[in-house]
Amino acid sequence: MSEERALLIQTVRDLVGKHAGPEAVRAAMASPKGYDERLWQLLCEQVGAAALVVPEDLGGAGGALADAAAVLTELGRNLVPTPLLGSTLAELALLAGQPVDADAREKLEALAAGESIGAVVFDPEYVVNGDIADVVIGADSGVLTRWVDFEATAQPTMDATRPLAKLRAIQTTALGADPGLGDLARLLVAAEAVGAATRCLELTVEYTKERVQFGRPIGSFQALKHRMADLYVLVQTAGAVVDSCLDDPSAESAALAFVTATEAFSAVAAEAIQLHGGIAITAECDIQLYFKRAHANSQLFGTVGAALAQLEPVALTTA
Repeated sequence: MSEERALLIQTVRDLVGKHAGPEAVRAAMASPKGYDERLWQLLCEQVGAAALVVPEDLGGAGGALADAAAVLTELGRNLVPTPLLGSTLAELALLAGQPVDADAREKLEALAAGESIGAVVFDPEYVVNGDIADVVIGADSGVLTRWVDFEATAQPTMDATRPLAKLRAIQTTALGADPGLGDLARLLVAAEAVGAATRCLELTVEYTKERVQFGRPIGSFQALKHRMADLYVLVQTAGAVVDSCLDDPSAESAALAFVTATEAFSAVAAEAIQLHGGIAITAECDIQLYFKRAHANSQLFGTVGAALAQLEPVALTTA
């Protein structure tokens, strides 16, 4: 990892630690826009979070997809609600059209500054950032369109840390061929899932050191130590796979990252519920938020089963 990316990660971690504790996350979930506008401003101004994938000559930081993924990983640790995922995908969509015209340039600059919010429509029934976005891109049948005019309706969702909306296009304009935005979306969600799984496991380990049963902390029982050690290996493996896939993005690597990280997060969240006991499903407990995010992620940009189907031909070829 480069020194620049390490500094980026530490800066985001410090901001999250200061401004996005459990109470702040719940307040952001309940806010009109579904995220902490002040924290978003800090992420954009101090970190340039919304500018990472945008070239410098278009008002961005000229970073790589892995830089945006690193920030999403840190935000994922605390399930911080922000518009970063949708805006990053919208930027990647606008950059796919070459040359970038004046309209796209204007929108990229606004997105990079955090002044506009972006969203990409893969399924119009469930669009991340859909009800707060002002730059909306449709991705359908290998073609990208910009939705010049549209209607948005907030959708009820199991995962309140990630608001979704139903969108209907009224007027659109063609942008060009889809470079594989769905694959990039799965890569970014996989990176975020690694961060969430890591923190979910940390919270569980902390709890098992505090919860006493039969006169001893339950974390001292050998069977539970083995279970948590297995989960640690699972999460570390997922992180290594995602990092490798980010270095060489493709449909196959995105599917691999998505399956590995999503399955690891789901396994950790399920074990966390079991190890916390009855308190885990109460609204006051953070673990239920991680459990909901894990299950929502597994359906967000296609199912795990669909991603596995993409990997089957590769497995057969290399067998």
